[in-house]
Amino acid sequence: MIKKSQKRHIAKTITWRVVGTIDTIILSWIISGNPLASLKIGGAEVITKMILYYFHERLWFKTHIENSNKRHLLKTVTWRILGTLDTIALAWIITGNALIGLKIGAAEVITKMVLYYLHESVWYKMNFGLENRKQHH
Repeated sequence: MIKKSQKRHIAKTITWRVVGTIDTIILSWIISGNPLASLKIGGAEVITKMILYYFHERLWFKTHIENSNKRHLLKTVTWRILGTLDTIALAWIITGNALIGLKIGAAEVITKMVLYYLHESVWYKMNFGLENRKQHH
């Protein structure tokens, strides 16, 4: 049986990936001008980002930072570093152009941090997958 916290992390992984993939596809299309490459970048990210996000969540679950604003901010920054490096690499590989990868990565630093902070704030208020909120946050 999957522990409740793992169910929560899986659900957070899926909801964040939907938001993140839509953002990446839109940014990639605007920057590259190529809708097919944008869909390929978004599609590749579904796999790589879900794996990275799940492990990021598991690591953060073990921390004991209780201040929600500080926690959200630190999680946002650490996730954005991982996510941006992944996007840059995927965009570079898919388009064959390092500059496009860097531009997409730079643009999403801003959009994704705002979206991720909002995502974390919503999830922090939800008890889904937590037996006793005080024990886990």
